[in-house]
Amino acid sequence: MVSIQDLWEAEFLWNTVGDWVRAPVAFGVTFTVLPLVRGYISGRRRRWAEAGLEVPIAIELLALLVSRTSRLFLFALALGLASTQVELPRNVGRIVQGAVVVTFWFQVGLWSMAAVRYGIDRRARREGRLDPSLASSINIIVFVAGLIVWTMAFLLALDNLGVQIGPLLAGLGIGGIAVALAVQSVLGDLLASLSIALDKPFGVGDAIQVDEISGTVEHIGVKSTRLRSLTGEQIIVSNTDLLKARVRNNGRMRERRASFVVNVSYTTPPEKLRAIPAVVEEIVKEQPGTRFDRCHLLSFGDWSLRYEVVFWMTTPDYPAYADVQQAINIAIIERFQQMGIEFGFPSRAFNPDLFPRMFRTEQGVP
Repeated sequence: MVSIQDLWEAEFLWNTVGDWVRAPVAFGVTFTVLPLVRGYISGRRRRWAEAGLEVPIAIELLALLVSRTSRLFLFALALGLASTQVELPRNVGRIVQGAVVVTFWFQVGLWSMAAVRYGIDRRARREGRLDPSLASSINIIVFVAGLIVWTMAFLLALDNLGVQIGPLLAGLGIGGIAVALAVQSVLGDLLASLSIALDKPFGVGDAIQVDEISGTVEHIGVKSTRLRSLTGEQIIVSNTDLLKARVRNNGRMRERRASFVVNVSYTTPPEKLRAIPAVVEEIVKEQPGTRFDRCHLLSFGDWSLRYEVVFWMTTPDYPAYADVQQAINIAIIERFQQMGIEFGFPSRAFNPDLFPRMFRTEQGVP
């Protein structure tokens, strides 16, 4: 009569019956317990987020990585643990090992990309809002990070599979140089976009001026930046050209400096000339959101006395500035009329020689 011990140690397909029993048990326990642990940690992470609890960075990041673990990786891990319990044919063992290695490095890539996005989201939460400059650069940062992460994961997977990556790296280096020379303008724009993402000279929604081009930033891409001009058309500028140009970022203007010139007639008496700065200062201060700077008779023009007026708007909004400037101009006209001050304007002496003879009479020009 065959005992249980003999049956347990009986050989079947290169392994004992006990080995064949332990292998599926290991697979079943692993593929059951690990998903349960992942689900528990993911649930705890959601409850932390809903409650708004402050969790240490290490614990929060670990919970995020666990929640981003794919079932394919758990299946491959369970299969790998089960394969250690039995001795498989060489070809089958290599296939199982290759599947585990490829799945592992694929999962490492997913974890790395999740960590990158976690860093971006944490910075946004720390500032209380998503920085517009960072929002416009997220796609660029994720693209560059993904390119690096997946390239490294691919090379490490090949190395673990026994592939000699030294010649591959040399070939990739030579090929990379050739490709870089062929698409150097594209790579230049890519590096420029990365520079914009890190340095953040402007962001989506900022009103900028690039040389003779003015517009509002609508999109910052990998190769180009799109502006909506003041006249309505879309202007596309390469990122490399943006970095080479002098960019005026009006979107980050905290105050607006305004200056204008008032031309007064040379016939204005000196006492009225002395009173003009105080009158202009009073008019400017009456306008909301303004800070008077100065008003001086700075120069003698060809046909007028020139007063330069400077004031500040506490808001950079251009329509608000236009409304205030209009109110100041009208008030200056009204006060000058009350004071009997005439504005200067160019005039020319009458020269009868400039008129044709057909418009003259015998006594002269009528």
